[in-house]
Amino acid sequence: MPNWGGGKKCGVCQKAVYFAEEVQCEGNSFHKSCFLCMVCKKNLDSTTVAVHGEEIYCKSCYGKKYGPKGYGYGMGAGTLSTDKGESLGIKYEEGQPHRPPNPNAARMAQKVGGSDGCPRCGQAVYAAEKVIGAGKSWHKSCFRCAKCGKSLESTTLADKDGEIYCKGCYAKNFGPKGFGFG
Repeated sequence: MPNWGGGKKCGVCQKAVYFAEEVQCEGNSFHKSCFLCMVCKKNLDSTTVAVHGEEIYCKSCYGKKYGPKGYGYGMGAGTLSTDKGESLGIKYEEGQPHRPPNPNAARMAQKVGGSDGCPRCGQAVYAAEKVIGAGKSWHKSCFRCAKCGKSLESTTLADKDGEIYCKGCYAKNFGPKGFGFG
C-alpha cells in the first residue's frame, strides 16, 4: 500500500501514521487504535506498556509470557506460573497475528476531528487538553477522583470498571475490609 503522507508506518498494521493519531513507544510509531496488548488486546499507555523486541504487551501478559517462572512467582494468590491467563478471562492466542479491533478506527477518529472521547464527560479530547490514564484520554479538568473530586496524576490514580479514583478513595471503597485495615 502506498505511503501517501510520507509519514511513519505503524508497528502493527504497517499503514501510515499521521501526527493526530500517533503514539510513540521505543522509537516506533503506532495508531492509537493499534496500541494494544498482543495477548489480551487491552488498550495500552506509557504506564502499562511492556516491550519485547517488536511486540507490545500489557505488564500482566508480559510477566506471564517472559517473567520468571517457578515457586513464588505466581503473580498473586491463586495464579500458577504456568497460567497463561485463562482463569482471569484472558484468551491466549499463540501464533495469531495482532490486528486492531476496528480497521476503520482511524477514519472514525478523523470524522470527529481526530480526537478521542473523554470517558467522564463524553466530549472530544484534543491534544492540548489531553491527559492519558487508565488506558484512556481525559480532559485535564475531568481527570479527577470519581469519589472526592481530587485532581489526579498518572502516578496517583487507581482504576476500577473504567472509572478513576485517588489511591485513598480506592483503598477505602475497594480495598480489604476488617480489623487492622484503614
